[in-house]
This record gives sequence, C-alpha cells and structure tokens, in this order.
Amino acid sequence: MYGILAAGYGDWPVIKQISWLLGKLMNGIYVVMDSVFNVQNIGVCIIIFTIIIYTLMIPLTIKQQKWSKMSSVMNPEIQKIQKKYANKKDQASMLKQQEEMQIVYEKYGTSPTGGCLPMLIQMPILFALYPVIQNIPKYVDSVKAVYMPVVNQIMSVDGFQKIMEKIGEAKPVLMSPTSYDYSKADTLVQVLYKFQDSTWNTLVDKMPSIDSIVTTTTQTMGHLNSFIGINIGEAPFTMLMTAIKNFSIAGIIAAVIIPVMAGLTQFLSVKLQPQPEVNTDNNPMASSMKTMTYTMPLISVFMGFTLPAGLGLYWAVSAVVRSAQQLAINKYLSKKSLDDLIAENQKKAAKKREKKGASAKTINKMATTSTRNVEDKKKTKMSDVERDERLKKARQQTKNAKPGSLASKANMVSSYNSGQKVSDKEKKDK
Repeated sequence: MYGILAAGYGDWPVIKQISWLLGKLMNGIYVVMDSVFNVQNIGVCIIIFTIIIYTLMIPLTIKQQKWSKMSSVMNPEIQKIQKKYANKKDQASMLKQQEEMQIVYEKYGTSPTGGCLPMLIQMPILFALYPVIQNIPKYVDSVKAVYMPVVNQIMSVDGFQKIMEKIGEAKPVLMSPTSYDYSKADTLVQVLYKFQDSTWNTLVDKMPSIDSIVTTTTQTMGHLNSFIGINIGEAPFTMLMTAIKNFSIAGIIAAVIIPVMAGLTQFLSVKLQPQPEVNTDNNPMASSMKTMTYTMPLISVFMGFTLPAGLGLYWAVSAVVRSAQQLAINKYLSKKSLDDLIAENQKKAAKKREKKGASAKTINKMATTSTRNVEDKKKTKMSDVERDERLKKARQQTKNAKPGSLASKANMVSSYNSGQKVSDKEKKDK
C-alpha cells in the first residue's frame, strides 16, 4: 500500500526534491561500500540508508513522544471541558470552550498542534523514501550502468518500443505507456529493474539477439540484489510459488522471512510507543486506533509478499531501528518527571512570545492596564498651550456662523458659559 501511494506521489514537487536528495545519499552509500569495503550489494545499502535516515529523525521522534506523554495528563482536562460544552452549540459557548482549552494548553506549555507538527515534517521524508527504494537505478549510478549495455542492445532492435510497452504494461512491471515514455533509456532501465525471471524469458523470446547480454546482466544483478539468499528485486510471493512448485523448504523459508519479519517488527515498534490515555467512551477514535495496531502489521505482511522484497526489507529494518530508538527514548523520558517537561515547555513558549515582540511580563502588564489609565495618558500628551490654541481656532471658525446654524447655537452656549464664569468670579471676589 505504501509503495503504491509513493509511486503516485513521487513526481510531486516537494517529494521529488526530497527523493533526489535521498537518492544522492543512497548513491554515496553505495560508492563508499564499493570503494572502501569492496561490497556491491543493494540490500546492505538499504539497511545503512534506513539507519541513517531514522537516526536523523530522532529529534522529531523525541518531540512527538514528549507531546504524547504530556497528552496523557492533558487529555482528562480537555475531555472534561469538551463534556462541559457538549450540548452547547452557540457561538459564545464555542468561544468559551476554545478559551478554556487554550488555558489548559498554556498551563502545560504546549499547543494543539504540538504532536502533529513533527509528524507533518516526517511525512514528506517518509513518502520520498519509497521512490528511492523502488527505483534504485534512477539514483545509484553504478546500478544504472549495469543495465545500460542491455538497454543499448534493446534500442537497436527494430520495433523495440512496442515490444517493451507490451511487456511493461503487464505484471510485474505495471508501467502504462500513457504515463511513461518507452523511447527513453531511463524509462527502459526503470522497467528492467522490475523484471523477474519469467519477464526476462519473455523479453528474450521477443528479442533473441540480446540473449547473451541479458544473461550477463541478470547474473550481475543477481549478485547485487542477493541478500541472505533472497533476491530483493523479486516479489516474495513469486519466490514462494516457485519454491512450492519445486518442493523446496529452504526456498519457502527464504520467501516468507522478509514479509513475516516486516509484520512482526512493525507490531513490536507500535507496542513500544507510549500510548496516551484516552477515554474510549468519549473518543470513538480510540477503538479504531487500537484496531489499527493489529491490522497494520498484517497489511505489511500482505504488501511484503506482493511488492519487491527490497521494500519489505526496508520496512523490517525501519521497524527494528524505530524499536531500538523507542527503547532509548523511553529510558530517556523516564528520567524526566512531568514537572520537568512542563517547565521546559513553558520556558520554550515564553521564548517564542518574546521573539514575537513581547515578553510574558510585558503581556501581563498590558493586560492589567485599565482603559481609564490609557485615556488619561492620551489626555496628558496635549499641553495647555496647544489646547488654548485649538480652542482659539475653533472660536474663529464659528465667529461668522449663520443665524440658526449649529455653529451659531454653539456660540450662544459658549457666550452663556463665559458670562456665567465671569458672574461666578465676581461673586467670589465680593
């Protein structure tokens, strides 16, 4: 399932760029293994590649696990607020609910998206991994070079494009001519990398002149793809059917070992992850999550049988790496109390507020400032001289006002007030 999805996402702008970068890493691993250790094996490169990628993602994994641990404490309070406003759908109640929930998040120094952000960052990387694993020759120059002699021979045959299109649109290749250009050498390399023994035989039947170069290519690729006796370029289900047909116990074991390991290791990885305490009565998704814990490993086993063994090897190794990392992360987080995590989160939240332009102390001071004080400050900004000058200009503008206008009535009120002030002053003087 993941491999099929990745095939569709492989040409997306962001995924494509990340795949290119990861492909450079895979190519570098192969070059180092070949030149330094004299090892030419794609299976070994996949293992090293997987370990490096998941090691680089450890900080994101730790952040996600911290949020998960915090959620186990926050969830009861969040669910209590949700229950409080369960039957209130008016806007005021909804706003009040959001406000109370935000207070809880601020209390623990986190946010509603705290657990989603690391996952969102990891998703493009994980999707970009599959095109690299599925199409090694596109990214590893040395592997592509193995296929180029047979590709050149194929392209020299009259009508090669139609022959390759017919073979490529069928199983196990499944590359439609409407989506791929079979006149290009890179496309033919990608097609040939998905060939199995029966597909090579079909090609030789259609093009007898390339028999010798096909034999040389398959022997070389057999060496590159062989991992503990398993051809990682072939689907385990095909290997299993061949082994059953030949009554080979060793072949049957070799065919099932990678898919079974992929399922078991993924189950172990999921079980090692700390699960937040969720009330199943208030959260119907909890039961679905529990079901997925058991169904996803089974799906991995099924896909491990039907897709090339290289992908199954990647799933198994990635699950083992995640399990080892999870044990280390669990030990690391067990040494940190909940109070320590909350203090760290609150400190980080305060720094974020300060970067936005205001510290927590400033925000609290602004919140406690009354509007009366603000208005008083606004008033004190104008000096007495400026106020007298503005009043003088206003009197001048209304001096020649028309009888009956608002301005003339204002003058009458002003004259009355002035006379009243003079009268009051005279009485005081007496």
